[in-house]
Amino acid sequence: MRAFRPGFERQEPASGIMCCGSATQCDAGREVIRWACRRRVPGPLTKLSDSPVSDTRSSSPVTPRRSAEEGGGPAQTGARWPLPEEAFWSEAADPHGVAPGQRTDESAAELTAPQRAIPAAGRPERPEADPEPVAEAEPPKRKRDPFLDNVKFLLIALVPMGHSLVPTLAADSSRALYVFIYTFHMPLFVLISGYLSRNFWNSNAKTNKLVDTFLVPYVIVEVGYAVLRYALGQKWSLTIIDPAWLNWYLLALLFWRLSTPVWKRMKYPVPVSIAIYLFAGLSAISGDFSMDRFFGLMPFFVIGLVMQPEHFELLNRRWVKILAVFTLVAAAAVAILVAPHTKLAPFYYKASYHSMDLSWYMGIGLRTGLLICGLAMCFAVLALVPRRDTWYTDLGTRTLYCYLLHGIPVLIAKDQGWLSLPWLYGPLGVLAICATCFALAIVLCLPVTRNVFKWVLEPRLTWLYRRPSRN
Repeated sequence: MRAFRPGFERQEPASGIMCCGSATQCDAGREVIRWACRRRVPGPLTKLSDSPVSDTRSSSPVTPRRSAEEGGGPAQTGARWPLPEEAFWSEAADPHGVAPGQRTDESAAELTAPQRAIPAAGRPERPEADPEPVAEAEPPKRKRDPFLDNVKFLLIALVPMGHSLVPTLAADSSRALYVFIYTFHMPLFVLISGYLSRNFWNSNAKTNKLVDTFLVPYVIVEVGYAVLRYALGQKWSLTIIDPAWLNWYLLALLFWRLSTPVWKRMKYPVPVSIAIYLFAGLSAISGDFSMDRFFGLMPFFVIGLVMQPEHFELLNRRWVKILAVFTLVAAAAVAILVAPHTKLAPFYYKASYHSMDLSWYMGIGLRTGLLICGLAMCFAVLALVPRRDTWYTDLGTRTLYCYLLHGIPVLIAKDQGWLSLPWLYGPLGVLAICATCFALAIVLCLPVTRNVFKWVLEPRLTWLYRRPSRN
């Protein structure tokens, strides 16, 4: 009677051949199977892990290959194709040796896109759905620096203060504050303008912006103030080439910006600008096109032009802030002492040495001292201004409107005598003028003010150019 091992009567090996039933033949078959496993021959041995007679559970994975007829490499086995999915094990599909169906999320994530795209050998390709197009996110807009906006608002608030103090300059308190303000507030404004002009170049968009922001508003404001003065009973006076009162800044800034490429090309722009500033006082420069202020405040613009953000960070140190407080206190004390005996012409940065009755060396010494004091106060103010968002940060984005429009109420107040009342000649009067002008600056920097006057001060002039302006 033939001996059969239990469970093998109906066992079908991976080759698909029924067992003959002989124990000797079954033993021979097992030897063949073991030899094939050691030889790493795929094909009929792919399901040995399912057979109780297999001893290959811990063996290394087998990589089957297609025959030449199936589009693969040279025929090495007699395996039938296509193989079942469990039999496939390809380096292209899994370079880390993890069997299909057992792939972990980590190993799947490590596959590159080309590897995931290669189908398994012997496995029919499954068409993949086209991925949905992902909309490209627009690059984030460059965020405004709150520090600069804070500086701009605090400076613009000083402009109507200085203009409103003129009728009361006979009082020592008013004159001292006037000298203190004019030593640094316009120089610092020019320095910030130079810093913001670092990326200026002579492109069409920048040229158009110069016309839109400076030239056209200059003409409109110049005509507007001429009409206002005439309406207040003054003689009609309109000279476009000679800016009246506060309008000088627009023309001077226009020419400073146009000169930016020249300064950027120079190896030592700051010493050159200081030399021009000092020697410009030797001759009486006409006020046409603001040329006197253009040369008189030139070093501040060029210094701002060469400054970098890290220079402002140097001012954000504790010891610098402490030194800045002492600097401003000392400047205020000096202003109180010298203001009653000092002429105001040097603080406008436009008068020649001869017009101030000074010799050339005294004039150069005076301008040098003003430059040093002005820069010291500028950096002291920059060190103390908050660098975070404040309640007035947004107001600093619309300082142009305050600068160009504050002259209307100031002219009316001067004409009506409201700034010459007797009680204003003293410390309390100076405090009242400053508080009123500060409130006026807030109102003129509000969004509603811009909405009302934008069509005049920021006109859209795309029709004027050959192509629309690109910012």
